[in-house]
Amino acid sequence: MTRVAILWHMHQPYYEDLATHEHILPWVRLHALKDYYGMVAILRECPDVKMTFNLVPSLLVQLEAFAEDRARDRYLELSLKPAAALDHHDIDFVLENFFHAQRQHMIDIYPRYGELLARRGGSEPTPADRRTAAARFSPDDLRDLQVWQKLAWIDPLYLDNDARVRALVAKGRGFSEEDKAVLRRVELELLNKVIPEYRDAAARGQIELSASPFYHPILPLLCDTDIYLRTHPDSRMPRLRFQHPEDAAEQLERASASHRRLFGRRPVGLWPSEGSVSDAMVPLVARAGFRWMATDELILARTLGVTFSRDDYGHVELPERLYTPYIIRAGGATVACTFRDHVLSDLIGFTYSGWPAETAADDFVSRLVEAGRRYRDRTGGGDALIPIILDGENAWEHFEGGGRPFLRALYRRLSGHPEVRTVTMAEACKGAKQELAGIFPGSWIDANFYIWIGHADDQKAWTQLADAHAALDGATRTAGVDKATLAEAHEELLIAEGSDWFWWYGDDHSSAHDLEFDDLFRRHVRNAYGRLKAPVPDELFVSNISTGASAGTQTEPTALLAPALDGEETSYFEWLGAGTLEIREVAGAMHQTDRRPAVVTLVHFGFDDERMFVRVDATQRVLDLLADGREFSLKFFSPAGLRFSVRQVAGRPAGTFWDRQPAEPFWLERGPGGATVAAGTVLELALPLADLRLGPGEAVAFFVAVFDERAVEVERHPPHRPIELAVPDSLFAAQHWRA
Repeated sequence: MTRVAILWHMHQPYYEDLATHEHILPWVRLHALKDYYGMVAILRECPDVKMTFNLVPSLLVQLEAFAEDRARDRYLELSLKPAAALDHHDIDFVLENFFHAQRQHMIDIYPRYGELLARRGGSEPTPADRRTAAARFSPDDLRDLQVWQKLAWIDPLYLDNDARVRALVAKGRGFSEEDKAVLRRVELELLNKVIPEYRDAAARGQIELSASPFYHPILPLLCDTDIYLRTHPDSRMPRLRFQHPEDAAEQLERASASHRRLFGRRPVGLWPSEGSVSDAMVPLVARAGFRWMATDELILARTLGVTFSRDDYGHVELPERLYTPYIIRAGGATVACTFRDHVLSDLIGFTYSGWPAETAADDFVSRLVEAGRRYRDRTGGGDALIPIILDGENAWEHFEGGGRPFLRALYRRLSGHPEVRTVTMAEACKGAKQELAGIFPGSWIDANFYIWIGHADDQKAWTQLADAHAALDGATRTAGVDKATLAEAHEELLIAEGSDWFWWYGDDHSSAHDLEFDDLFRRHVRNAYGRLKAPVPDELFVSNISTGASAGTQTEPTALLAPALDGEETSYFEWLGAGTLEIREVAGAMHQTDRRPAVVTLVHFGFDDERMFVRVDATQRVLDLLADGREFSLKFFSPAGLRFSVRQVAGRPAGTFWDRQPAEPFWLERGPGGATVAAGTVLELALPLADLRLGPGEAVAFFVAVFDERAVEVERHPPHRPIELAVPDSLFAAQHWRA
């Protein structure tokens, strides 16, 4: 008999900003509508088919919040807002983000959704393109887009069987606000079915529920980032070594406790994040109560010192080594372990989407049968164990019918097959006899950790994480810091340890949301400092992504300036030679916590021989904004430790310089120096280079920040990189006319 252990890995990172309680990206909610419920509910059709679902706690707790209508993301808010009430900021966001779906199987199959995409135009339209496209969208068009953006993600079981959903699909266009309300009721119903459906399937013994570390970190790197040197001994490394096995242990223990709360029992199985293993994590896994774990075949090959070569049809040449469970012994502990068949798993994930469902299922099952026969031929009998482990959500967007025709065909063939029997991973690991004295350190990708620590961007992030952890450790040893504050800061760092932020750094992977992932990592680390009331390092306000992180259109100064400083646009020509930054709203912009539109629209900047000039344009008169309690601030990244703020004092706008020494928590007011402040329709500033401590040719880097009446920073421009320029030198003056 050939035993097949299929594990579907269900995972999303933690998208919530704990400071604002906004979920920055919508993927927990949308995949819950499309995948999480139906993937387990379909098993009711084949009750003798068994499998394992790996549910990551960072996904589950967010899913709970959305099901209970406690969680919000901007995509959800704008899908529910009356179409006629959408302002131009909302419309720009909708046109940029409401087409994030696989085009062939999720957009083009619905004529109206495809029509709306064609009306918007372009696969990645620029802000100018979207402004032009907005004029082509009526409120009725926008309402149809609000519906289709969600309807395209509804589970295939509902598309087939739910009368409400079928009626909406049949209607196709001309949706009403009541139609949106109906779809919201369906959404909440689906969200609330997910966890109970897994609980029921586990209770009837058809599935096993396994876990990953709570926030999906790479456990070996938490234990010691220097483990990377095992495979890359000559690599550059983070400036600070990260070595916190206690965090790895906590991530495991909390994952186990989360499953016990939600499903009534602790999990006995672990899919370590990204299949990442090392000797150091084995005793932590055992101590947390996990009896089995799983990883990739290449890890086993490196551990055994063999190669799992394959013939022309993809059959492994050493089935007796791969298709059996092992016991890993390391650090005085033992854990059973299975090693996934990489080729067979990838056939589902990356190949079969383009095949007819029945043909793909036939091919897959025939490969399982042949693999089992080869195992028995090599061993003289006994049961082969073939672990199939892969992502349980993202592949189905590329399959016809959301992958359900393929899964039905596969499960029907596996049900009652004379040579193949499906088992859970716990069943697969029973009776494991072969021992391994340790395990090769690596992940399911190339049996190393390059994806998560090999790039300069990764290494910068690990150093930032190590710095923040050192600040937390220091605060823990300081009398007077209450336990609740320490726990809140520690929670932020546990989230920042997640693998997903590092996945998108470097040149291996990219998506339309790279900036949001980068910003989420940095905001969690910033939040940790904020909880501790410690100074936030300036670099945490600058994108870790070394390329492509622009968030606005910056032009450079072309001439020396001589503006009239009166707070008004006195003449078109007075700022003609200035550099500019055009502000555009970014999804999940890091400081707009209340989601009010940004007030800053444009920044001008430049110099004369002795001063730096800055002009800030806004959606309202700057003088009125100051009167309402707003503060405008230039926050300098270079020269470091310098700010210039403008607020209303005694009924008049006043500016002052502030200084802070490295590692000091407090800003010291220096006074106005020789600065000139003029506020009216716009804000105009002239800051002496002497007060800025800058000379010709020296670098200047700054942000423009806006604080509300509570002294809370609500805007920062640009959000990911500072405005960067240089003080003009004699060569600049010789080459450019004065404006």
